[in-house]
Amino acid sequence: MRLLTAILVGVLLLFQYDFWFGKNGYFDNKEITQQIIENKAENEKLSQRNQMISAEIQGLTKGFDSIEERARMQHDMVKPNEIFYHLVKEHK
Repeated sequence: MRLLTAILVGVLLLFQYDFWFGKNGYFDNKEITQQIIENKAENEKLSQRNQMISAEIQGLTKGFDSIEERARMQHDMVKPNEIFYHLVKEHK
C-alpha cells in the first residue's frame, strides 16, 4: 500500500512540475502575459505617433498655409517688407 501511495505521489509531483515549470507552464504564461502588456503599450505609443505624423502630412499636402508656417518657424523665412519676431523661452 505504501508503494502505491509513493507511486501516486510521484506521478502527482511529475504532473505538477510540468504545470509549473514545463514548456507553456504557469511561469511561462506569466512572462508572456507581461510581454503582451508591454507590447500593447508600445503599440499604442506608436499608433499615436503615426496619427500625429499622418495629420502633419495631410496638413502639408492640403494647404499652402501650413507650408508657410513651417518655413517661418523652422527656417526663419519672412516675406518681403515683413518683420518677423521669434520669441525664445529662457531655459532655467
